[in-house]
Amino acid sequence: MIPPPDDIPATVKALGRLTVPELKQRYAEVFGEPTRTNHKQYLVKRIIWRMQALREGGLSERARRRAVELADDAEIRLSAPKAPVAETGTVITAAFDGGRAAAFPKPGSVIRREYKGRVIVARVLPRGFEYEGDVYRSLTAIAQKVTGAHWNGVSFFGLPSARGKKKSEKGE
Repeated sequence: MIPPPDDIPATVKALGRLTVPELKQRYAEVFGEPTRTNHKQYLVKRIIWRMQALREGGLSERARRRAVELADDAEIRLSAPKAPVAETGTVITAAFDGGRAAAFPKPGSVIRREYKGRVIVARVLPRGFEYEGDVYRSLTAIAQKVTGAHWNGVSFFGLPSARGKKKSEKGE
């Protein structure tokens, strides 16, 4: 037996003891239509909400009108945007920049840093970095190779971060 909706905690407890098929049946009773979900907590919350709305009255007419206005103004996308197509019928694609800052050195650039009396030289590649003839996925991997400890590669080489400032410019 489910307590009346006046005692919300007891109602939640009672609904929590029901199985999912029983909750779906209860949902159909309070909403007047079946549900496809099998998520127990969601069903309990929706049933409690509906019982309260029926007892206390749902949304005011003004709130309903406002919701309809907002829904009418919303631009709802039902499918993913199509890729741009050139006049020749081919799909136009652009290279992915990997999220590097605009001030980050471009492929082909050389990055230098002095560390413990030796000059560390890394070349920026389109996908990764070259150091002493080996290709690394990140500057962090090179910094770790050089120092033997974990370093942020951007900081190690003194490059601008994604925020656009060098560590030395931050006053650190």
